[in-house]
Amino acid sequence: MKQKYIFIGPPGSGKGTQTKMLSKDFNLPHIDTGSLLRDAVASGSEEGKLANSFMEKGQLVPIDVVSRIIKNRLLKDDAKEGFILDGYPRSMEQAYALDEILKEIDSDRNIEPIVFYFDVAEEKLVERLVNRRSCSECGAIYNLKTMTLENENICPKCGGKLTKREDDTEEVAIKRFRTYFNETAPLIDLYTKRGQLVKLDASLDINTIYKNLTGAIKEYVRS
Repeated sequence: MKQKYIFIGPPGSGKGTQTKMLSKDFNLPHIDTGSLLRDAVASGSEEGKLANSFMEKGQLVPIDVVSRIIKNRLLKDDAKEGFILDGYPRSMEQAYALDEILKEIDSDRNIEPIVFYFDVAEEKLVERLVNRRSCSECGAIYNLKTMTLENENICPKCGGKLTKREDDTEEVAIKRFRTYFNETAPLIDLYTKRGQLVKLDASLDINTIYKNLTGAIKEYVRS
């Protein structure tokens, strides 16, 4: 059975960590829009050039261009048996565009994706983002609030320098959370009505969230 999973949730909700773990354990490609756009630009493809023409001006890449890039990615061999979409769709327009893409590439398999929504309270999210540090070398992410590091400036994995993003401030975090929720609330309603939404408590620890996530997948497969 083809496995199709969509992950939505605000920045800092932890969905990136969970999707990477799931990708490794289930041998499914982890596809996030940001990386996909950067890869398309680097490849010099027609869609990549189109996307770059907007990105260079600081403009949003049009839905139709993003849809073409996503469709091309989902048609690759490693996605034949499933995929993990991280952070897409983020709007109703994108959700309907994805519906059309899936109809085209899976016309012989009428399997709806499971949509996992990472639910986290605003104050918890702000706390995470303010205390978030990332390694400049290997990209590992740590949280000073929940993890004990021997040296808060050094990555314990590779010895690289741990840095704090300039926009990881309380003011910016609150703005990002509210903007995301306003954009995503209609999606939550849409996928709930379709019976596709699984809400996960993203305030729990990483291992518990992953256990709940894989448990929900097993229940879906059994049904």
